[in-house]
Amino acid sequence: MASLRFASPRLRNYFKENYIPQVCEALLCGLLATCPEDPLKYLEEMIIAIMENGLESLLWDICIDPSMKPKIRRLSETYLEQLFGLDDQLMTPELMIKACTFYTGRLLKTHFCIWRETMTPRTNEVEILAEQMERAREYDNFRLQKCVFHHWHSYVKHQKEQRKDILQRIQQIIYCRRLVTILIKWRDKAKQKYKKREDELIFSNLSLRDVVICSQVSRSWLLMTQMSSLWNGIDFSTVKNIITDKYIVSILQRWRLNVLRLNFHGCLLRLKTLRSVSLCRNLQELNVSDCPTLTDESMRYISESCSGVLYLNLSNTTITNRTMRLLPRHFHNLQNLSLAYCRKFTDKGLQYLNLGNGCHKLIYLDLSGCTQISVQGFRNIANSCTGIMHLTINDMPTLTDNCVKALVEKCHRITSVVFIGAPHISDCTFKALSNCDLRKIRFEGNKRITDECFKLIDQNYPNINHIYMADCKGITDGSLKSLSPLKQLTVLNLANCVRIGDMGLKQFLDGPASKKIRELNLSNCIYLSDASIAKLSECCSNLNYLSLRNCEHLTDLGVEHIVNIFSLVSVDLSGTDITNEGLMILSRHRKLKELSLSECDKITDVGIQLFCKGSPILEHLDVSYCPQLSDDIIKALAIYCISLTSLSIAGCPKITDTGMEMLSAKCHYLHILDVSGCILLTDQMLEDLKMGCKQLRILKMQYCRLISMKAAKKMSSIVQHQEYSSADPPLWFGYDCEGKPLTEQQDTTPFKDLELTMKESTYSSEEEVV
Repeated sequence: MASLRFASPRLRNYFKENYIPQVCEALLCGLLATCPEDPLKYLEEMIIAIMENGLESLLWDICIDPSMKPKIRRLSETYLEQLFGLDDQLMTPELMIKACTFYTGRLLKTHFCIWRETMTPRTNEVEILAEQMERAREYDNFRLQKCVFHHWHSYVKHQKEQRKDILQRIQQIIYCRRLVTILIKWRDKAKQKYKKREDELIFSNLSLRDVVICSQVSRSWLLMTQMSSLWNGIDFSTVKNIITDKYIVSILQRWRLNVLRLNFHGCLLRLKTLRSVSLCRNLQELNVSDCPTLTDESMRYISESCSGVLYLNLSNTTITNRTMRLLPRHFHNLQNLSLAYCRKFTDKGLQYLNLGNGCHKLIYLDLSGCTQISVQGFRNIANSCTGIMHLTINDMPTLTDNCVKALVEKCHRITSVVFIGAPHISDCTFKALSNCDLRKIRFEGNKRITDECFKLIDQNYPNINHIYMADCKGITDGSLKSLSPLKQLTVLNLANCVRIGDMGLKQFLDGPASKKIRELNLSNCIYLSDASIAKLSECCSNLNYLSLRNCEHLTDLGVEHIVNIFSLVSVDLSGTDITNEGLMILSRHRKLKELSLSECDKITDVGIQLFCKGSPILEHLDVSYCPQLSDDIIKALAIYCISLTSLSIAGCPKITDTGMEMLSAKCHYLHILDVSGCILLTDQMLEDLKMGCKQLRILKMQYCRLISMKAAKKMSSIVQHQEYSSADPPLWFGYDCEGKPLTEQQDTTPFKDLELTMKESTYSSEEEVV
């Protein structure tokens, strides 16, 4: 177009007269297609070529090199021809020219406008620049506002968070202050309540005599002793020698609505006093055992008014069939009944238990010593009390297998039986009890029970957990083999069953019964050896109590296996061959709380000292009848075992007041002390005990000839139970009154049980009341 602008007028006229748009279109298409290095020269050459060829042959692609032209199919070969059967005669040159002219015109107009806008200088650049500056200013302002808003938003967010934290702090402070206020008020009320409960607890542990004495101290103490909870249970048996019937009646009249438990054990009461019990209409427990003045008439008054009694103890009284007739008529809820040693009622009296509503709620029944009961009497009990679960029949030489058979015909809920002192019971009794789900069996001193009994236990009582078969000479290793499958067994006492040996215990431990066993008593099973203890330590991981008393073949090697039973708390090794080395090994256990070493003549002070040093939690120690021990063991106990609560040093003649003084100064929790046969102890020992051992409850001082009767009586007012004797020690102690060992000719009475020997000038008191 630049060449046309500067061409001669003749050339411009030539093109104006012809088709200038077509020429421009052809030139423009050539420029765009070939992109020559010199566009002016190229335009000049193309214009000359068009003029030479004439305008009649002018096409839009005339300026394009043939090699660069696109290959276009003929229009006659289109789909229109195939569809409508068109031929070349319809497509005339005029139509082609019109179509090309329209197309080239549109294309020229589009490209020319674009080229013109590109090449023509802009006249409104100032306006465009101003517009762009305005846009840039707006964008910059927007960015600035955005930045400012971002900082403002962060600041506001921080302020909100800070205010929120402050608000939470204020709320927390208010909450804490509120809690402090609540806790202060709660503490004040709790102090008052705790003080009241503490006072109640303190006074509840006092005897009736002490409560009366405390009420006379001051007015405030008088008010504290009048708390109703202190009078829920009244024990008159502790003051039976000094209290009067008048005072008993006044107490029962005043606290008749609060009394729930009454204990008249051993009290000598008049009929009028016993009638006053009927005032306590809320009474639930009544113990009138050993009351010689209790009659059927007094029981009639009590039964008519106290129908809510659950526990009734009539043991060793003179009641007859008349009282037995009253029980089912008035005591409808009776659950626990003791008729032990009541020998004046007969089988007919037991038949009365089925009258009225009957004693069908009875759970526990004690018929110990009632030798007048026959088979028919037990049958009457079965008809009346079908719900019995716990049955105790001790000291009953007339009890036979037929009696038990008659009882269990209808009493199928029995879970616990105690037959101590019933020599005529045999294996047939266990066969009769096969219908019951027994959990606890206790026999003692029976020679008719054999291994067959334990076979029945294995077959019929899979849930049994407590077996006490002490001093049953017919039991052998076969019995232990029968007990091995019992998975619930936790307590097994076979003391004095002398025919048991290592083989039986091994068979027992091989079964599942050893997994849950917690208490095992094998005292006087003389055939057991260290091999049994080794097997015991492997199988009994839950064992807490173990008694191997008088197992003569047990040595320090067995003690080494005992240390591996980590759950063990109490062990009895009295009468064994343990030495100081065994005690040193036992000190490694460190969890023992109770240890008995009575009659172990091979241990010395050194062994006890080593054991005490490794046993800081020791609570019970029995080293009685070890005459070789001295004050050194007492000093070791005072230094290392300050938690000691029970100590037996009976038969240790070398113990003096010096050792007991140190014991009293350190062991303040001592409750039980046995110094029988300690011939060097004097009244000074009692003074030291008063000062240091204020919790002492039981004191035994048999054969302490240097302790005066006056000091013993004074001490009896402090402790609950005391035994005192100033006689010389008996021969079976093994030494004379000066502590010198006896010769074999002098020692002719080898009795070892201190309880069986009560010599002259013996003073005994059980919570003496002045």
